[in-house]
Amino acid sequence: QVRLVESGGGMVQPGGSLRLSCVPSGFTLDYYAIGWFRQAPGKEREGVVCISSSDRSTYYSDSVKGRFTISRDNAKNTVYLQMNGLKPEDTAVYYCAARFGCRVRHEEYDYWGQGTQVTVSS
Repeated sequence: QVRLVESGGGMVQPGGSLRLSCVPSGFTLDYYAIGWFRQAPGKEREGVVCISSSDRSTYYSDSVKGRFTISRDNAKNTVYLQMNGLKPEDTAVYYCAARFGCRVRHEEYDYWGQGTQVTVSS
């Protein structure tokens, strides 16, 4: 079965940090762009960041720029999302997704994980 598996979510206080991981099952990441998306209750799924496969270009949403960092380790077949300076408005289920080339619209991604909950609260 081809899918992605996210881990690393949890509850943290405002200003805290978390690192999410995204690991594929059934394929390797080498040729895929990986995007992170999030969805808060009652809101639409929104793009957070994407990293390409070729030159590792990154594309961040304005809401997380300067606070979140995406990276990939193809040898470990893993993509990471380091989240610093977390805010309550970052609370959401975070998903990673794969496709050939970064895209803004989540509908254009082929493979998805089940999501991991991130809660930022005091």
